[in-house]
Amino acid sequence: MKEIYLDEVPFKEQLFPFALIRHVADIRVGILTIREKWEKLLGTAVSTFKSDGQQAVPANLLPSKTFFKSFNQRQNSSLIESDFESIRTINYPWDIFINNDWAIREDYKLLTSNRYTEPIPETVHVSCPSQIFIEAGAKVAHCNLNASTGPIYVGKNAEIMEGSLIRGPFALCEGSVVKMGSKIYGATTIGPFSIVGGEIKNSVVFGYSNKAHDGYLGDSVIGEWCNMGAGTSNSNLKNNAGEVRVWQQNSGLYQPAGQKCGVLLGDYSRCAINTSFNTGTVVGICSNVYGEGLTPKFIPSFTWGTKGLSVYEFQKAVSDIRNWKKLKARVLSEKEIELLKTIFDQP
Repeated sequence: MKEIYLDEVPFKEQLFPFALIRHVADIRVGILTIREKWEKLLGTAVSTFKSDGQQAVPANLLPSKTFFKSFNQRQNSSLIESDFESIRTINYPWDIFINNDWAIREDYKLLTSNRYTEPIPETVHVSCPSQIFIEAGAKVAHCNLNASTGPIYVGKNAEIMEGSLIRGPFALCEGSVVKMGSKIYGATTIGPFSIVGGEIKNSVVFGYSNKAHDGYLGDSVIGEWCNMGAGTSNSNLKNNAGEVRVWQQNSGLYQPAGQKCGVLLGDYSRCAINTSFNTGTVVGICSNVYGEGLTPKFIPSFTWGTKGLSVYEFQKAVSDIRNWKKLKARVLSEKEIELLKTIFDQP
């Protein structure tokens, strides 16, 4: 078995804002983070720091079983000789939702192989039950699960409340909740300990975040510890159906992101009720977004409001994050505060 480390250096800056407070390998795409995919395939912990004898693997590479078999069999060859037809890469933040359909399907196979699902309750209306997997402790009742368009994975102790309509591919990770009457299309991932409701399509929520009320979230990525106020919606398609251009922090330019892109909301950022996110909006970390009309296309980290883009005072930001973490029985560590202060002090 090869010893590898996941190298983020070539990709970290262009994955703003999602690589600001985490290693690229800890970005969630599909059901698992990139690091978790490798650890599941290798059967051991994976390093993100170089040491002697380890081979560098791009941290933005999403491996599959097929790729891993090819890669691992070539003990004395370079990474280039492996089967790259069976992987995907995330080079820009919008690649997270673009590749989520493929990634959910690959992770589903990885997680459910040679395992048995918990029984699907009789009150659940299902299509293609062979593509539905429910982990122990999950609560699923009086809802509609349609896996004919892709697999549906319900994680440990997660809950799908009554009246919800779920269309795969879909992943609900550990401890997360889909509220009553939600409408969720594939390919959507709800990361651990999150609460979601309303209408969601082709989006990834990393974890510990809330979009708990009505409103539309589409072709979007939401970081950890975010909260979206009731009635918040995003545009994901321009009125002229033209190419969406998205702010890239490292280049200082707007880059083409395809025909559809919603909101890319950085960790610890929140928005007020009825916020209307413009097409292809990028929000940095630790921002409090509110204001009338459509948001600006780019909202920097530690921003308070959208009109005039005032600075979110650092100690208040830390205090507010502590309050949000208490809601999910978590604490903000000194190490996390030091990292946030480093980012805050950057010009």
